[in-house]
Amino acid sequence: MSWQDSRPGDSVDPLVSRSVVQPVRFAGPVVKTPAVFVIVVWVWRLIAGVVGAVVLHPVATGLLAVVVAVGVVVDPWWLSLVGAGLVPVVLVVWWWLWRASFLRLAGWRLLALWRRFWVYRRHWQPVMVVAGLAEFYQDRQYLPRLGRVRCTPHVDRVSVRMLKGTSPQAWEKRVLALAHGFDAPSCRVVVDGPRRLVVEFPRGDSLSGVIPALPVPEAVDLAALPMGRAEDGSWWRMRLHGTHILVAGVTGAGKGSVIWSAIRAMLPAIRAGVAEVWAVDPKRMELSLGRRLFARYADTAETAVGLLEDAVVQMQERAGRYAGKVRKHTPTTDDPFVAVVVDEVAFLTAYHPDRDVRRRAENALATLTSQGRAVGFSVLAALQDPRKEVMNLRNLFPDKIALRLDEPSQVDMILGEGARERGGNAHLISADPAMGAGVGFVRLETSPYPLRVRASFVTDSDITRMETDYGRGSSLRSLPAESGADDLFGGDAA
Repeated sequence: MSWQDSRPGDSVDPLVSRSVVQPVRFAGPVVKTPAVFVIVVWVWRLIAGVVGAVVLHPVATGLLAVVVAVGVVVDPWWLSLVGAGLVPVVLVVWWWLWRASFLRLAGWRLLALWRRFWVYRRHWQPVMVVAGLAEFYQDRQYLPRLGRVRCTPHVDRVSVRMLKGTSPQAWEKRVLALAHGFDAPSCRVVVDGPRRLVVEFPRGDSLSGVIPALPVPEAVDLAALPMGRAEDGSWWRMRLHGTHILVAGVTGAGKGSVIWSAIRAMLPAIRAGVAEVWAVDPKRMELSLGRRLFARYADTAETAVGLLEDAVVQMQERAGRYAGKVRKHTPTTDDPFVAVVVDEVAFLTAYHPDRDVRRRAENALATLTSQGRAVGFSVLAALQDPRKEVMNLRNLFPDKIALRLDEPSQVDMILGEGARERGGNAHLISADPAMGAGVGFVRLETSPYPLRVRASFVTDSDITRMETDYGRGSSLRSLPAESGADDLFGGDAA
């Protein structure tokens, strides 16, 4: 039988071209698929789709089920249409009278349903193909599977199941393409398990405005100091006890905002004597305004090195007392937590003309950062240039904050290799102080994923009042909270 006479379902012999010009071509056999198989596949897809809709969108499917049930039970049938028309009215009344419960139980779910369909499902295929995340095999196109969408007040969290054989790094390298593809200001990729990702898309820039100084907390948690806002709208809390923090940023990036926000959050502990701040201020401009808040203060190279060496001596003395007895430091008035704050640390480690001063400062900082956190000594250091020849101790700081930087390579110096692919584009932060001062990316010891945050802006008048109310020899008076910050200690930890 020739290939011209073949019918669907017949086995066709491979075609071999006898021409020396044309390449050899092979044609596979044509096999007819039984209709029962096609029906089973379509029924299975229908059942899976219904179950998936119930699991992913319980509120919407529940409302639809109620409307259908009413239409079946109620007679005449048009009354069910009237009932369906009342559903939006009920939702609006619910939103108007009990907005918090509406958003928690229905509002964010309905928004997620809408955005999953209108924003993500509608553009999923073209964005995946153009971004290079789709694969083609044997003339078939394979796409990553779009999962559940969860909405918070500021961020969409999109669950994705990757294609087999792909890696999270492929997604991390395309965060800018994904952000622009779905009309988001930025994008962040987080691994949620084998082949599972959570891709975060902010719906707007929640950090575009200046954040005023936060209220002084009544109770201080040195492992969660309130510092400002995170990109997802939650409060940014920073751990200081049990770690060391390196802050890097160009002039005007907002390093002072980070330092003073941390000091402001510790004021009750400083007043109670369970925490101390030892300040090194080579510029004599950043920290001198609140020097009565500090247990030790140094503004020259010699006094600064002496302060650091004294901190090493006290740290080692405390470690000797703790050896074999205590493994974790608990702040007390006898053994307070000591935060060594060093502004412009590069002045001591690289820029000072005296080589002996540089050597002593570097040795003291290396000792503090390698041994201090277990016994209650932490270093909070700030600098402008993160290069190794300027600060070769940066790997001894477990937690790092990158504010606005000049060069893309500096981002990886602070936040680690691959930070830009994970969304930590600190070199793209706006130079406009109203837009970018205090904005940065935090990388914690426990996570490779940078988190975009903004520190609160503590003004000179705020610092003066802090010194008046909490400085040595002052009588305690309460600092009023800023408007809109009443829910600070009830928000989500960042």
